[in-house]
Formats: sequence, C-alpha cells, structure tokens
Amino acid sequence: MRPRVLTSLADGEAAAVEALVERAADADGGHPLSEASRLALRDPASGAHHVLIAALDTPADVVGYAQLPREGGAELLVDPAARRRGLGSSLAEVLEALADSATSSATSSATSSATGGELAVWAHGGSPAAAALARRRGYLPVRELQHRTRLLGPQAPLPPVEVPDGVVLRCFEVGRDEGAWLALNARAFADHPEQGRWTDADLAARLAEPWFDPRGLVLAVDVRDGRLLASHWTKAEGQAGEVYVVAVDPAAQGRGLGRVVVLAGLHHLDATGCASAELYVEGDNAPALRLYERLGFTLDSTDVLYRRGGAQPGLVPAAG
Repeated sequence: MRPRVLTSLADGEAAAVEALVERAADADGGHPLSEASRLALRDPASGAHHVLIAALDTPADVVGYAQLPREGGAELLVDPAARRRGLGSSLAEVLEALADSATSSATSSATSSATGGELAVWAHGGSPAAAALARRRGYLPVRELQHRTRLLGPQAPLPPVEVPDGVVLRCFEVGRDEGAWLALNARAFADHPEQGRWTDADLAARLAEPWFDPRGLVLAVDVRDGRLLASHWTKAEGQAGEVYVVAVDPAAQGRGLGRVVVLAGLHHLDATGCASAELYVEGDNAPALRLYERLGFTLDSTDVLYRRGGAQPGLVPAAG
C-alpha cells in the first residue's frame, strides 16, 4: 500500500476520501477532517496536496489520507479497520517530504503550509496516543482549539436577546452584504492564521453549500450609517446546530455585541428545531471562553496543532 500524491482528485477519489472521513467519524466521533480540507477535496484550485493510500483488496477504497494545504495545518486520518499497520507513519513521511521540498523551493511561502523548515499538523480530539507519538518524534503542541457544546430546546432555555441602542439586527442578503462581511471578517480575525484570510472565493464556496441559510447569518448594523459591526454565522444540519463564525469589529468591542449576535444566532437554531449547538474556540481566547461558558457551552474535546521545527525528526500525530 504505497501512498500516492495528487494535486487534484477525480470525483471517485474525492468520494472515497469522504467515505473514509465518515468511517473515522463514526468510530472516533467529532470531525476527523476540517471543513476547509473537505472543501479542498473537490476544488482543484485549492493548492492542496492530497496523499492517498488505497486498500490492497479493494483499490477503489481509501484507507489512509493526508492533506497538505496551501496555508494552515496539515491533516491526516487512517481507516479505523486499518490502524496499527504503519499507515499513519507512511502518510507522515510523505507529508514531511512534501513540506521539506516546498520550503527548499523559491516559492515555498506561497505554496505550502510548511515555512521556515516547519510542518504543522492537526490532531483532532487530542488523542493521548497522538500526543505521545508527536513528543517522541520531535513535535510540540503550539495551539489548542476547543470543541464545546450545549443543548437547545425547552430543557435548556436561552437568555433573551438585548440589543443595545443604535444597533439593529438583520439577516444577511446575498448580493448585497458579501463585501462588507468579508471586510468585517478580515478586521475581526486580522491575527488569526486561517479565518482572517478568507477571500471572495472562500465565501462563495460556503454560500454555495447546501446547509447555507441567509436567515442564519445574523448581522448587527449601526442604525446611523448602516456600518456592519458584528455578525454570527450559524450552520444547521438536521438537529445539529453550529456557532460557525462570530465576528466583532475591533472598533465596536466593549458594547456586548458578541453576546448579542451569539444569542440571536442560537435563538435561530433553536427555532429551526436544532437539539444542540456546537462551536470551536481558541484555547487561549479568554474573553470568548468566558462568554461561551456563561451561555452554557461545556468542553467536549480539544484539537491540538503540533509543529515540527527545523531538521528535527518528525512524526505526524496519528494512529497508524
């Protein structure tokens, strides 16, 4: 089972990886592949490198997959039925070779998530086995992303939304609000390694997703000049809701707008029949953590980003 490296996937290959993601999610829970990486499966312009390991008996099935994106941390996963056979290490070696090759080229800063001889890789769920393997091979944890959840419905009533004077809430309007929302997102996440870099294409890809509902993208607008101050983009799939993106203009902070738009979005999810809501929040974002804890969100799991530095031997944290 030798890994193959591709810069784009055929429909059948993308479907096989998506089936692998589903099997891993069923076995491990959570989200074994990020949304950005899932979208890149069917986007030949994403700039990502895809590493596939096919099953010996059924070559159309994928039992190991890794992705090195243009920006951000790499990811990999192994079929639950094929673990402890060295597949994770095989995928890791390919990722490291790709990263080392990219950093030695003149265009590495624009084409790889590895810069300055480093490779960063996500371990979803904070697996103890992944942490042990990472430490043994020279990877260090550099970032934590907490996954938090809370119930919705009559058993978990929400506080009322109290909108401050001078602010009005409305829904996103396709064809009108794209530019203002992207500008707000860039200001709110100016220091964020992924979110603040969204482009027109990134936004268009999300607006085209089957789960997108403009009623679930809440905007807080200044009544005087119509300026966009804050937003909360929710996602609802079946009975599962998500606090997808919350953005507050730095110039409007201190007015409680984060709580206002978060609550407005949660009320929307509640009204659509979602039984629960989930979110991801940076582990070092103390103000956001306090807000979510006060709104009843409890810690479910933690994703950890590990980084390999310089010429240190490395292991991508994965079961394999």
